[in-house]
Amino acid sequence: MAVITFANTKGGAGKTTAALLLTTELLHRNYRVCVIDADPQRWFSRWYEGAALMPRLTVDTYVSAPTIQKIVHERRSQWDFVIIDLPGIQSPLLASAVGLSDHVIVPIQGSSMDAQGGAQVLDLLRYLDRKAGIRIPHSVVLSRVNPAITTRSMQAVKRLLCEQEIHVLDTPIAERGAFREMFDMHRPLRKLEGPQSGGGEKAIANAEAFASEVLSLIGTGAAQAPAYASTRRMPAFDTAA
Repeated sequence: MAVITFANTKGGAGKTTAALLLTTELLHRNYRVCVIDADPQRWFSRWYEGAALMPRLTVDTYVSAPTIQKIVHERRSQWDFVIIDLPGIQSPLLASAVGLSDHVIVPIQGSSMDAQGGAQVLDLLRYLDRKAGIRIPHSVVLSRVNPAITTRSMQAVKRLLCEQEIHVLDTPIAERGAFREMFDMHRPLRKLEGPQSGGGEKAIANAEAFASEVLSLIGTGAAQAPAYASTRRMPAFDTAA
């Protein structure tokens, strides 16, 4: 149905958390999901390896720039969603994955360092639009947001994105203990138990709203057009990297 890529060239931006929240919410809604864990840290794969069997989820790992196109095209025809979690570094995988995506999500924390990492992804998207006429839908999601405090740094990042006419999701991903515990306990958010689950109900409401907004952007009710890279020559994307 759709290929969604999470990208930021700075590590620790909250990419894998955002990808895991979206994945588990899609599973909760009975979609079949394939995750391509292209991050050498393999945080998503480690979570999956420790989790109970989930028949509507598969995770591919150890993906490289030469193999990702073939893998995405195969998985796209077999699964409802393909979620790509990219490395938190500048990598040839960035241009390849972006070119295969129906939507790119750039998680950014409220700091100038995170904004700079996200800017590299956004610059690539603008380059493809300007030089190759390839317009790939994309959004920024503000991540690890303190639900009680709006910092001056966060306000500055929001203003910068607004000035550049970059779409920002209405739903930020809050800093919640339950989101960290998903990785510690190898469980989906809704399977966490006990009072230690860090504001569980609010965390679930946050994840629900985030997933619903992403689904509204990609138009789940209609068949997706082929990903850009399936109809264009990949060297254009390699040059952009």
